[in-house]
Amino acid sequence: MDYDILISGAGPAGLCLARALSGCGLRIGVVEQQPLAAIENPAYDGREIALTQQSAQAMRDLGLWARIEADEPSAFAQLRDAKVMNGPSPFAMVIDHQLSRHSELGWLVSNHLIRRAAYQEVRAAQQQHQDIELLTGEQVTRAHTDASAAHVTLASGKQLRARLLVAADSRFSGTRRALGIGADMHDFGRSMLLCTMSHEQPHHHVAWEWFGYGQTLALLPMNDDPASGAHRSCVVLTLPHHALEPLADMEEAAFGEDITRRFDHRLGAMRLASTRHLYPLVGVRPHRLVAQRFACVGDAAVGMHPVTAHGFNFGLLGITTLAGQLRAAHAAGQDIAAPDLLARYERAHRRATLPLYLATTFVARLYTTDHPPARLLRDAALRVAQNFPPFKRLVAASLSGKH
Repeated sequence: MDYDILISGAGPAGLCLARALSGCGLRIGVVEQQPLAAIENPAYDGREIALTQQSAQAMRDLGLWARIEADEPSAFAQLRDAKVMNGPSPFAMVIDHQLSRHSELGWLVSNHLIRRAAYQEVRAAQQQHQDIELLTGEQVTRAHTDASAAHVTLASGKQLRARLLVAADSRFSGTRRALGIGADMHDFGRSMLLCTMSHEQPHHHVAWEWFGYGQTLALLPMNDDPASGAHRSCVVLTLPHHALEPLADMEEAAFGEDITRRFDHRLGAMRLASTRHLYPLVGVRPHRLVAQRFACVGDAAVGMHPVTAHGFNFGLLGITTLAGQLRAAHAAGQDIAAPDLLARYERAHRRATLPLYLATTFVARLYTTDHPPARLLRDAALRVAQNFPPFKRLVAASLSGKH
């Protein structure tokens, strides 16, 4: 075997899995189509990642939290409370952090900082244990498995064998497809524009999800700019793609005025403070998470709609589950790709993610439908939920990752 475990994809999920497995005696390969320079110093991509309390602990255990704090002391912003709004109504359902029994629901941190810290931890593990090899500028083009191994061909023509192949190459995973695993994809017919905005009024570390008529707005609180003291948030605007393209190219001052208007001046004047980024809005649910000597993690295992902010949280949860089982099997001298081991991982991850995936898809459909009956139902549902503490406690537990 060239490797015990071959991971396709060196995004946060793939790198975190490699880091979680390092040091236990397994040989790990990570294949990534991007060049090494892009992994060493990933560019800002507009995404602020919401971390539950459980995910924050996982990042501490992997060493990522300390690395990010050392490089960017103000990187982690508290997600204290959350509120959900519907249309022009001033009414909001508020999820208070006190419902979760913590001083905050969770944390927010930029995706590119997670990626950089994950690479740094993998590099440190390489130096310490010499058990991880990064194959950058490469891509899995063909893959199949048999009872003895996973067989992989890279774009360069190089052929590799591993005891277990893991797909961590996005929700549109080519590796998963190469293994013959299909997926249900829900294209919401929308795209998201993400950027950082500064604004006059403080956000009080409250996240907003505002289902307007014809648009959806999200506000993710960031720490104040350490240099200027300006209030900052990550803004997520969801519209049909053709409506977002002009906004992506709009002159900065006009763009700030447009976003200020869309937020109904609730945060005062808003100004662009970063580059702008567009992403298609597609939910993905693979038919299976495992096959013979194969498993999916991260977005390749479940591609969530971002409304519940659980994408990376589910990724870390799956990595923790799979890595724990692999380490235990290897320590016991068992086959790390045994069918019963992979089946246990699939059952556990499905049980943890499928209900929220289906509920999220339903909520996203309901709250982006603008027919008059749907508008009335949307508002009524929020008012009932606001006055039903057990439901709010359940939502708070989901957001914080504590049950």
